[in-house]
Amino acid sequence: MSSSSKVPAGRLARLGGFASLAGKLAGGMLAEGAKRLAKGEPGSRMELLLTPANMKRVTNQLAHMRGAAMKLGQLLSMDAGDLLPSELADMLARLRDNANPMPPKQLAAVLSSELGEDWQRHFADFTFKPMAAASIGQVHRAEHDNGMQLAVKVQYPGVRQSISSDVDNVATLLRISGLLPQGVDYQTLLEEAKAQLSREADYLQEAAFIQRFKDALNNSPEFLLPEPITELCRPGVLVMRYVAGMPVESLQAQPQAVRDRVVTQLFCLLFRELFEFQLVQTDPNFANYRYNADTEQLVLLDFGACREYSQEFSQAYRQLFAASLQHDQPGMDKALTTIGFFSEQIAAEQRLRVLALVKLACEPLQQDAPFDFGQSDLAARIREAGTALSLQHNYWHTPPADAIFLHRKIGGLYLLAARLQAKVNVRALLQPYLR
Repeated sequence: MSSSSKVPAGRLARLGGFASLAGKLAGGMLAEGAKRLAKGEPGSRMELLLTPANMKRVTNQLAHMRGAAMKLGQLLSMDAGDLLPSELADMLARLRDNANPMPPKQLAAVLSSELGEDWQRHFADFTFKPMAAASIGQVHRAEHDNGMQLAVKVQYPGVRQSISSDVDNVATLLRISGLLPQGVDYQTLLEEAKAQLSREADYLQEAAFIQRFKDALNNSPEFLLPEPITELCRPGVLVMRYVAGMPVESLQAQPQAVRDRVVTQLFCLLFRELFEFQLVQTDPNFANYRYNADTEQLVLLDFGACREYSQEFSQAYRQLFAASLQHDQPGMDKALTTIGFFSEQIAAEQRLRVLALVKLACEPLQQDAPFDFGQSDLAARIREAGTALSLQHNYWHTPPADAIFLHRKIGGLYLLAARLQAKVNVRALLQPYLR
């Protein structure tokens, strides 16, 4: 866990943080440029900027800022690398669970603000050192005065109030640094990022989403979810029954059958979310999944990024998958148009390249047998094709936000399946929803 540091909560303090970062990046570029010039190796602006030293500066500063400053990078880098250079996308991904925790004094102030000056009366015990510190809040172990073991998520101060300005500041920083392609109209994506982050910062809404998922999965004993303690939940504090489990990545050491079963359960859940619940938890962070070895249950955590989908959207994806299985390109084109992929005026060649990218993403569906994710370089090929589409062909295309968040979830499952070297018949899991 990173060392603690006070979260800059005021507007001026946060603006100063971005200005400091911009200055450090500029200084790093000058130093790298002088070093390369002395060696007779002039580099491009991108090469000068994306040095290990500069990437460390960005990581450290955003880990200190927390909030939307960290979250935006995750949103920008979630669409198969189409927007950001892979080096920057990888760096921002490393921020996901590497925030600096709040010092105890600031933590106590937040708890007092949310639960009252006598907040400690609600707990028989409260551990000030957090179990985890992420972009919007940190999680602590506690004990209810009735003996129940709890997990308490506490939001960093100023996060909700700074979302809009943080998003704008990060976008400005990326633009002036030359990391965003020239002429790109990304305002719609930025507005969607602000809306999504505002929803994630509402812990009362997250508690309601947890309950909806608990109700929907009531007859699915393979999943284990925390129970929100509603009387103690506030917009900035989420109190839940503690659920034990090991990190899902640690299942790499488990037998093949265990790894296959867990990934199978996650794909089953994805299809139920999209086609039955029409409510998808869109954050694919591995930390949102744990495994309880004693009960052999998959633990589901963090429901802040849930997104509701319309019947029309759900049906369009059903048609897209069905057309993909039939190698029906006109049918895929029609479904993608319904989803909103081709709302902009794009050339016929560009349209075909989008279709090719979607076909590539549907590769696990093309065989009625277990797909070996561990032996596949699918994620790398999707990323390479997406980058070629957006950069090499001077083509920028922003899919609809609903699709971006869904693809983020699917891409995350592919990465987890590859990490666990799982073998899953995804086609067989999908088929019941296409009938």
